[in-house]
Amino acid sequence: MKQLLIIGLGGFIGSVARYLVSKLNLTWQLYNIPVGTLLVNITGSLLIGFFAGFFVHNVTSSEYLKLFFITGICGGFTTFSAFSFENLHLIQEGYITASVFYIALSVVFGILAVLMGLWISKMIV
Repeated sequence: MKQLLIIGLGGFIGSVARYLVSKLNLTWQLYNIPVGTLLVNITGSLLIGFFAGFFVHNVTSSEYLKLFFITGICGGFTTFSAFSFENLHLIQEGYITASVFYIALSVVFGILAVLMGLWISKMIV
């Protein structure tokens, strides 16, 4: 139960941070790219890399801190950070084909899922 509360608190912080950063879309445009989301995804990848590296090299760190920062904050901030980290791990382990397949599946099915969600919402409304 304590683990769930720690993840939930981190997720709350990450989600609120994502919302605030994504508001940049309303004030700053760059060639129609959603700048807020782009910043969230890149920053989230940077953060998960930092936290993963920090906890690997800091053996005295608490498992609760890992859950709070990596699963909670980064997970709430963006799942793109986990996606990037997992792909880097696959590449480092020599699973290049698996990484490419994972990327392709994630992007294609992610877009298809958005389209399906839009279609379902139109059917309901």
